[in-house]
Amino acid sequence: MDSPYAKELQTAINVVQQAARLSQSVISSADKGVVEKDDLSPVTVADFAIQALLAATIHHAFPNDKFVGEESAAELRETPVLLDRVWALLQSLKEAESNSLCKLPASPEQMCEVIDWCGNGVPGGPDSGRIWVFDPIDGTQTFVRGQAYAINVALMDGGKQLLSIVGCPTIPVNAEAPITDKTVDPTGRGLIIFAARGYGTYVRTLVGSAAEVQSTKVEPHAETATLGSLRSVTCFQTSNSGLDEVHKTVVERLGAVYPGCDLLGWVPRWVTMALGASNMTVWAYKRRDRVAKIWDHAGAMLLFEEVGGKVTDVHGKAIDLTIGRKMTANYGFIAAPKNVHDVVLKTVHDVLKEQGRGDVLV
Repeated sequence: MDSPYAKELQTAINVVQQAARLSQSVISSADKGVVEKDDLSPVTVADFAIQALLAATIHHAFPNDKFVGEESAAELRETPVLLDRVWALLQSLKEAESNSLCKLPASPEQMCEVIDWCGNGVPGGPDSGRIWVFDPIDGTQTFVRGQAYAINVALMDGGKQLLSIVGCPTIPVNAEAPITDKTVDPTGRGLIIFAARGYGTYVRTLVGSAAEVQSTKVEPHAETATLGSLRSVTCFQTSNSGLDEVHKTVVERLGAVYPGCDLLGWVPRWVTMALGASNMTVWAYKRRDRVAKIWDHAGAMLLFEEVGGKVTDVHGKAIDLTIGRKMTANYGFIAAPKNVHDVVLKTVHDVLKEQGRGDVLV
């Protein structure tokens, strides 16, 4: 990619590769160190270790940048056994640190500090400067089953997405629809997909150095997509947060196959839309007060936008990534090719009203 962000991309791709190594080593372990958080979502030793690795490495390369991430170190400080396991996991990358751009925390205390840079970080508005957003393991529930997950790294500046770098160890570069949580890359190489605003989306294998692996620009397929070529991605009967019957009716009314690609994690869903295995998602939460979290979407949405996609909320409003760690300015998502987005939006509104859920549009 010919862009002004060569150093940022090189650093991020390298650290995502090492993060994937960490995650795969945890998958092969019988005990993945699963902890249940206050919101009942799981977190593993890999989540903590990867967030520390991402923050320490990016901070070393760009010391003036700030961070937002899913995890905080409170659980580690309260549970010495868990702290020791996360620290030991990071130490397994000692050799890689000397041969790559990765930077490890110098001590368990510093490890907790860099994790908290992210866990206490908040996105800002137009004057916020450069902020990196991390989701160390998107799709933890499927990750602990050895299924699809993603490592999400995004760079924002003034609240706008600049860069997206996503590693998907289970999805092959040439994946064909339908991609599901059970999709496996038979080569074991996985993929990294990345984008810079205004410069397109590119994909390459996760395994291999820049000298060994060629990155390929993804055709801007969503720029010319029609209603007849819509392909859906959703999370079908796995999440209790969405209106499954609404989603199903919308997709079928638009003439697409439902569920199509079926993935629990939001970042893998954005990846399938960027790759062209799907090109549409609609998501209406069951409750109007249910909101998304920034690390599930920041950057990953850019992958789809750079191939001609348009992303709004269910009201048709632009997605606001400046409002906070929770995206309280928006309700749900509608993503589709630009030239048919308005048709998809109208169909969603019609179906919500027909099914007696017009209340969520208020």
